[in-house]
Amino acid sequence: MKIIEYNDRYLDDVKDLLTELEEYLVSIDEDKLDRVHPLYHEKMALIDLEEVNKNSGKCYLAVEKNKTIGLIMGTIPPYEEYDYLDYKCPKRGVITELVVNKNNRGEGIGKMLIEKMENYFKENKCKYVLVDVFAYNLKALNFYSKESYHPRMYTSIKKI
Repeated sequence: MKIIEYNDRYLDDVKDLLTELEEYLVSIDEDKLDRVHPLYHEKMALIDLEEVNKNSGKCYLAVEKNKTIGLIMGTIPPYEEYDYLDYKCPKRGVITELVVNKNNRGEGIGKMLIEKMENYFKENKCKYVLVDVFAYNLKALNFYSKESYHPRMYTSIKKI
């Protein structure tokens, strides 16, 4: 297995992995708000990759036997003008996607991908890494906790 930078040769694999992740999130969504739109498979990867390109980001792939078995996407987005009014605004990287094929989880691939992205962020002088994790995704919360990530914000929801 090797970690490489994204190239278009692997676009279909990226689409498949992102769809696998979204289907999993739908299956654990206790609020029943998530869904896999019929256009998700065709469009989401392209939207994510555009964000990566627009925001000084990278997409790394874990490839084995010419098949993508994991991916991570990250960006270095700019702050908005008003953010400086109440925040110190240290340069930060944002992990936007991290997924490992369900058949390859537990093999350390996620850890290798996150280390690769963190090194990219360090090379670009980022001081922090942010990641949003779906609250019902306990496996992901546990994974990030083991990688020394901790909550800074919570979003609460109430059906009315």
